[in-house]
Amino acid sequence: MRPILAHWHDDCLLHDTGSGLFEGGPSPLLAVPELHPENAERLLNVRSVIERGPLADDVEWREAPLATDAELATVHTAEHIASVDALAQAGGVVRVEGSTFANTATPAAARRSAGAALAAADAAAGAQAAIAYACTRPPGHHAAPATTDGYCFFNNAALAAQRLRDRGAARVAVVDWDVHHGNGTQACFWERPDVLAISVHMDHRSWGPNHPEDGVITERGAGAGLGATLNVPLPFGCGDEAYADAFDHVVLPALLEFVPDAIVCALGTDASQFDANGRMAVSGAGFHRIGRVMHGVAVELGVRSLVVTQEGGYARTYGAYGTVATLLGLLGRPNEIDDPLAYPARGEDAHRAAVAAAREAWELGAGDRATGQAAR
Repeated sequence: MRPILAHWHDDCLLHDTGSGLFEGGPSPLLAVPELHPENAERLLNVRSVIERGPLADDVEWREAPLATDAELATVHTAEHIASVDALAQAGGVVRVEGSTFANTATPAAARRSAGAALAAADAAAGAQAAIAYACTRPPGHHAAPATTDGYCFFNNAALAAQRLRDRGAARVAVVDWDVHHGNGTQACFWERPDVLAISVHMDHRSWGPNHPEDGVITERGAGAGLGATLNVPLPFGCGDEAYADAFDHVVLPALLEFVPDAIVCALGTDASQFDANGRMAVSGAGFHRIGRVMHGVAVELGVRSLVVTQEGGYARTYGAYGTVATLLGLLGRPNEIDDPLAYPARGEDAHRAAVAAAREAWELGAGDRATGQAAR
């Protein structure tokens, strides 16, 4: 048995998001337009670096199935599923909302991506590999039960978490370190005490007053799920040290307290120092350390197999190196991938206050969690 069981389908490459100056549409001033950040090239590079780098002999590839309506309905509404399917009539590249674009191939790609996550959950439930990995696009963590958002159509991480619950896991944790807040996953489990939704992300307010004020530490769930949502917003550009502190002092203690039977990792590399969508200055070494922390806590909790869903990462070349560095960490192995752009990322003292505030919010929520469990 190889340590990584990866799920992939070429349909995911046919999802076309077009081109533009980031998500703003084509610019008349440019001779060569920028591709939309969420493009097929980034995923091709992820697979290439996996197949040609230090993980080459450690991965078994399987074809990702199409998620069925019934499977998607475990997280999403029937109306939302139908709205995504309707994009098969899109014709050319169309704007679905904000920064999210689609074409006629998008519904199949989204169903393959969801199917990969579900297959990974099944593999993890059967402990078929140390890592059950969905190497797919479009990503998923912004998709809520009834909405498309932020390049995402179906919520792959949430679907995997629900599948693990349905397969017998009493408690599931989703740990999301994509640079953006996992708002869709949070919405899926907002009132659920059985799923701990953790998101470590850039504080969106760091970009200015016009950016959304979501993912703040006061968002802690509601009803029976009060206290089972944990947000760790970090200041812009804070680097490896901040992420290390966040995982050591907030994420790790929260997981050890929650004691999940299964863990879903939403692996994003858009916090990298070269990603225009994130710019949080995290290096390959920083991503590897995140993986090592998650490996260590899985061993301590007796979680035999981690589910990993590919989320963001929009530096078309560097993002793939970050993904492999993370996977090596998740296996508990040294960082054996040469980082072509390595330089020391430096944190700032500002992150310590953010981590301390998130930790305090978690500790203060102990009573809320007890009340939520009693109300279930």
